[in-house]
Amino acid sequence: MSVFTLTADEREWTLAPRLAELTERHRHACPPYGRILAAIGSHGPYERVADLPWLPVRMFKTHELRSVPKEEVFRVLTSSGTTGQRPSRVHLDRDAAAAQPRMLAATLREVLGERRLPMLIVDTRSVVRATTLSARGAGVLGMMNLGRDHTFVLDDGGEADVASVRAFLARHGDRPFLIFGFTYMVWLHLRELGLDLSHGVLIHSGGWKKLADQAVDAAEFRKRLANQCGLTRIHDFYGMVEQIGTIFLEGPEGDGLYCPDFADVVIRDPETWEEAPPGVPGLIEVVSTLPTSYPGHVLLTEDLGVVHGVDDGVWPGKRFSVLGRLPRAEARGCSDTMGAPRGGFPKACERGDVADGTAAA
Repeated sequence: MSVFTLTADEREWTLAPRLAELTERHRHACPPYGRILAAIGSHGPYERVADLPWLPVRMFKTHELRSVPKEEVFRVLTSSGTTGQRPSRVHLDRDAAAAQPRMLAATLREVLGERRLPMLIVDTRSVVRATTLSARGAGVLGMMNLGRDHTFVLDDGGEADVASVRAFLARHGDRPFLIFGFTYMVWLHLRELGLDLSHGVLIHSGGWKKLADQAVDAAEFRKRLANQCGLTRIHDFYGMVEQIGTIFLEGPEGDGLYCPDFADVVIRDPETWEEAPPGVPGLIEVVSTLPTSYPGHVLLTEDLGVVHGVDDGVWPGKRFSVLGRLPRAEARGCSDTMGAPRGGFPKACERGDVADGTAAA
């Protein structure tokens, strides 16, 4: 069953009440979140997705935000974090942990089909053997659930293991197979193999900054992989640990990213915080109905993006692109680097006091 079925209007009617319900659930179940909403005067009603109050995604690096008791936390996920930064911490109960792989699989089934495909992984096996999994390792391990006969393209020294890839292609190369890797590693290693990967379906994500430094955009990425590897079925995706299980998937024509039926994006003007119209860049807000054990259902990211069109692509809904990251800036509590919503965050919230519950009465 497809998860790319809802038009923009249908998505609005479906998601707005569900997200409003989640907002109230988290307001009462997560005291720090409730204090933030009280401080910014957000009481509803929330009639449109764009009306819902958002959290800066970096809040999960600085505060413990969970809507379930500690004893019901089944798994705590962490982001990689950059040097000198705390990683995000995302608390999942058993229901949320079960929903994540199920909905990820439902999203990717649109391009992979119903059966698990043989899988090439453009990485080393050591990335999933580490005692403490990195974000990269966790990403690989999560995707491995969608494939079978897993074969790693790189040896433990990080060099291409051409013999293993040849053996894999001898077994599976004449019918569809899955390839997964992070964008820069795909670019760096797949082209050097000199092998026919024309039956592969490539799923990749992340690493565009390094390619941008080499003047390689999405069109050039696709063109070169088609010419050098025979790869034509290529799908980028956008996602983050703070909304685990939700990914925004590139369409078959490479014309942008699309939202599954349980999620959406809002592009916000960084000056007015209103929703920007198609064609106008702004900050990406991601919404999803999956975060039930923590208040991650409406998040303002640190990424810039633009909506190219609405209900005009191969799948319905918004069609958008990620333009890059915001320049690094000093975090300022829950107002972060992006200013404040309507009316502004109170000073206590900017210091983090509201979420911590230490603001003066």
